Order: sequence, then structure tokens, then C-alpha cells
Amino acid sequence: MSFRRPLASVVMLAALLALPAAAQRPGARALDPADRDTTCAPCRDFYQWANGGWLARNPIPAAYSSWGSFDELRDRNQAVLRGLLEEASRGVATARPGSSERKLGVFYSTCMDSTRAEREGARPLALQLARIDAIATRAALQAEVARLQQSGTGVIFTFGGAPDLKDSERTVAVLGQGGLGLPDRDFYTRRDSASRHIRAEYVAHVGRMLALGGRGAAQAEGAARRVVEIETALAGVSMARTQQRDPHATYNKMSLDSVQALTPHWDWEAYLRARGVAGVDSIVVRQPDFFRALDGMLARLPLEDWKTYLRWHYTRSSASSLSSAFVQEQFRMQRVLTGATERLPRWKRCLAASDATLGDALGEAYVRLTFTPEARARAVRMVDNLAAALRERLEALEWMTDSTRAEALAKLGAFRSKIGYPDRWRDYSGLEIRPGSHLDNVRRAQRWSSARSLARIGRRADRDAWLMTAPSVNAYYNASLNEIVFPAGILQPPFFDPLADDAANYGGMGAVIGHEMAHGFDDQGRRFDASGNLRDWWTAADAAAYREQARRVADQFSQYLVIDTLRVNGQLTVGENIADLGGLTIAYHALQRELAGKPRAPVGGLTPEQRFFMAWAQIWRRNTRPETLRLQATTDPHAPSPWRTNGPLSNMPEFARAFGCRPGDPMVRPDSVRARIW
Repeated sequence: MSFRRPLASVVMLAALLALPAAAQRPGARALDPADRDTTCAPCRDFYQWANGGWLARNPIPAAYSSWGSFDELRDRNQAVLRGLLEEASRGVATARPGSSERKLGVFYSTCMDSTRAEREGARPLALQLARIDAIATRAALQAEVARLQQSGTGVIFTFGGAPDLKDSERTVAVLGQGGLGLPDRDFYTRRDSASRHIRAEYVAHVGRMLALGGRGAAQAEGAARRVVEIETALAGVSMARTQQRDPHATYNKMSLDSVQALTPHWDWEAYLRARGVAGVDSIVVRQPDFFRALDGMLARLPLEDWKTYLRWHYTRSSASSLSSAFVQEQFRMQRVLTGATERLPRWKRCLAASDATLGDALGEAYVRLTFTPEARARAVRMVDNLAAALRERLEALEWMTDSTRAEALAKLGAFRSKIGYPDRWRDYSGLEIRPGSHLDNVRRAQRWSSARSLARIGRRADRDAWLMTAPSVNAYYNASLNEIVFPAGILQPPFFDPLADDAANYGGMGAVIGHEMAHGFDDQGRRFDASGNLRDWWTAADAAAYREQARRVADQFSQYLVIDTLRVNGQLTVGENIADLGGLTIAYHALQRELAGKPRAPVGGLTPEQRFFMAWAQIWRRNTRPETLRLQATTDPHAPSPWRTNGPLSNMPEFARAFGCRPGDPMVRPDSVRARIW
């Protein structure tokens, strides 16, 4: 998907699990009338009408950059996960040696050991920083880059394995741009006052972090400027996020000899050996221009500058596992970017690290407590109903010709659904977790994970793999595998509630499911066929008709103001906005299928159709800090919540009928510009 961002967690006390179902579920009281703002007409601003009361009562907690329905659910999940982790931590002495339960307990315990972290200070960095300082040749620099990347430090560029976009059954080596410390290349190049302020703060932050790692203050200040100069040069040759949305633009499969010719100052055979990858004769280079320019930088820049750059990125990537001085300095920069005024408590940071490292071990325990077979069966039924509704929509589309329609229906029929949790949990037997240094455990885990991933290059794609853990409050569509995935973490109230009526569930989780299905046919997903291969299966006329509707969506969202003079990037967000419009349309018609022959009496004064749209609005309710809005407008392919709610609804005649909206109302787009896709 995106339904950004994958995080989440669980464990409730046994006493809580014994409570009646309605008492267990904070989301069971679906669509609370107190959440609305009745001073605002639904046809003027539906987001405000549906959420104004809730927005007024729910200020952003100090440790958060925003606060909304996703965060409420994540917090409830994290309460459950915390209990699981603390239980695992207490049970380390009696757990079976080598078991996932023991590894989870040891990992969480070392992370929570603040006394040791304060005592050690910067010492856990010493060995790797000494290795960087000892670099004396270009060959040694390259070897150290490979070592750092293998242990989870992102420097210079990215390298990994992924399904071949044109042969989805195979895993291919992929090279991509990277190496930046700020969230996007635009932060290095934009000239507005907010961007200049962020750059100034970033230079100071790099200097302070280098000083914590052992550089003297004066030396660190100059080193920070050199680091940012390198990153600015990398940013200047990086492909924009909007350009990266075109899969053809980033699919450049080259022989190893051609990659070597592209970057003669980098020995790719030696690099691949250092990463433990053998037998590679071709690589997909996502941004050839980046690597062409990088080669010039490798030849031109002094070795000492590259060493300083590596030192910074290793320190930066380690900071969250070190003493409070490092953690606080890291947060200081996060505050500039997001506006949050307090750090998350240590247990939440350690929970996130545990989920990232041993997510399947944690997820398996979470599922046992929170996700029943009955809940999974109901979710499967909902997915099947949404797929049937989408099939009906495809069969009835007037603008699509029969040859394209046949391909679209074949693709829908080939969708693979993953619901709740993997059928096979990950095996952690090869991962070593020891009592002692938390950073050492993190690096061992990252090396193990990296080696495991790279070992798939040249082999069949792993169609059983999940890209999110089971407790994640998120969902996604994977174009290369043509699959839709819904973790157990999001199949909870307010998105999915067995105690709620069909209208509320279809407006919440149903729209999420429809959203992921629609991604298979958004401006990117439509380029992939039923097998997940990048192939043009559209007639020229159908493709032109689709592009016109996609343009309308992009133009619509480009008009929405985010903050100050900054507007939504319609080109960056077009895929998510198409998926929202398509997903809502599919879910609405799936609800009509579900309600056929059932009583349709209003609930709480709202018809089923009104409750459907209100449920959609309430899953997106969110208060957001100004700093985060600016960050989101630059980096996030999702529009901010008010526009994510109102934007698709204003294109839907079904919404206008439900609330009696008329032409000329703000929530009704004129027919001349209204987008009509699915």
C-alpha cells in the first residue's frame, strides 16, 4: 500500500482477556455521534462534520508528530505486545536455549538495559569507527562500505534482491540511489526558508553527533560540513520521487560488465564477494545517472572525506541503541522534522526494535491472543465480497474494451490474498542473540537478515514472504507477486469490528481492502499483468482513457493546500488517491451486495450508506503538527487526512445521494472535472 506506516504491537494481561467482548474492544462503540461537528454541513466539509468533535478532544501527545485512528489502534496493540515482551524477558532463564521465545526475551532485555547503555556511552562504536579510521586505500573504502551495508548502515547506495519486474518468478540483484541523512533529496536543494532552516539544523546535528562519537568539537564542525557537501552532491543527482513512480524508468537491467563500465572506479566483483553474493551476471540499476555521477565523486573526493561520511552514517544508524546522549541528539533532529516535543518512552522504542528484528516470533504470540479463527474467516468473506464487487465493476465498465477487460479480469482472478498472519512463521534458528550489548545484537540481527535476503538472488521469488509483521497496523499490495496483504494488527476496531454493523465495517476495513485491490489497477499497478510482470496489456485507446482520468485525480489533489503555500503533490500521491477512490467505490458496491435482503433500518439516525461514508472519514481522522505536514507533503505518497477523506468522496455520486448534496456544494465536483475510473 500503503496504508503507511508498518509498526504496531501487542499483549494484554490475562485478566483483560477474560473481560466480556464489548469491554475488551475500545472500538466497539462504532461511529460515536460525539465525534462529529454538527455546526459544519456534511456537504461543505465532510471530514470536519464527521470528525470535528474528536479532533477538538484529542490533542497530539507530546511524543507524537500526529495523532489519529491508526495511532489509537497501534497504542492498543502495543499494550498487548509490551505484555508479551515483558513475559518473554522474565522467562529467559527457563526458556529453551536457542528458542525464538528466549531470543525475544534477551533482545528486549538488552534494549531495556538503560544502566548498561549509560555506562558504556560511545564504547560500542569504537571497534567499527577504528576500522573506518584505518582505511588507507580505495579498495579498503569499498570493503568497508560493503561491511557497513551488510550490518544495516545505509551508505552511498542501496543493494538487495527483489523479484525481477519482467520475470516475477526470479529474484534479481537491484542497485538503487541512497546515502542521504535527510528524508528526501529536496531538503538539500530547495531554497524556501523552512528548508534552509532544516539544513542549518542538520549540519549542527551532524557535528554534535560526530562529537559524541569521539571527534573534538572544532574538528566535528568542519567534518559535518564535508558530510553535508557529499550528501548534497548525492541529492543533486538523485531521481525525484515522482520520476521513480514509473516502473519503466527504474527498470534498467544490465550485464555485470555494463555496470562495471558505468562505474569504473568501483569494483563490482569485489563488492559482490564482500556481500556474499555469487553467480550474479546481471543487475537492475534503478538510477543509472546516479551511479554515473557517483563514479565521478569516487574518483574526485578525498579518501578522508569519505571516511568522515562513513563515520557519520555508522554513528547515526547506531544512535538509537546507545546512551541517552545519543538518543537525545537523534531526537533533537527528529523534533525539527516532525515537531514532536518528547521522546517515546524506552519500552516503545524497544518494542519497535523487537518487532523489526524478531517480528514473526512476536507476531505469532500476538495472533494467539488477539486474532481468532472466526475473525480471520469473516475477513476472508469480506475480501471475497470485495473481489466479486470489483469483478462486476470491471465487467460493466463502458470505457474499457473487451481485450483489456479480459486481461483485467484475469489479473483480478489471480490475486492472492494473505489474511492476518503467515502460513509459515520465520525460522530464527540461525540468528544469534546474546546477553550484553544491545548494539551488538542489533548488528548481528541485521547481518543475518541481510545475508538471508541476498541469498535469494538468482533463485525463485519467495511467494510466502510477508513484507510486514502480523501486528502491523497497515496493509499493502505487491505488484510483482500480485498479492494483497492484511496483517492481523489492522483487522481490529475501528477498521474491523465483529461487534459493528456491516456499514461501519465496509466503510472501514472494506475500504482498506478495496484500496489494496485498486492498487493492482492504479497508475503503477495497471502496468503489471496477472503474473506480476511489467507488461503492457492495455489497448492504446484504453490506456489513453485511463491516463485522462488519472490526470483528473492528480490535478484535483494538486489544488489542495497543505500548509502556508505548500500544496499536495498530485503527481506523487496519484497512485494512493486512485486507490482510495477505487477502493471506496468497490467497498460501497460490496456493501450493497452484503445488505441485499437484509433490514436497512437507520442506526443512530444514519442510513447504512451514511454510516459507510462516516466510517471512512473516521479512520482518517488525525491531528498533525505543522512540521510533519511539511514533511508529508515532500515525502509521503499519501495526501493529508482531510483531503484523503474529502477528495475521493467529492467524486462519488453515491456520497452525494447519501447526504443530499447538490451541484455547487464543496463536496460535489462538477461533472466536467470529476474522475470516473472504477
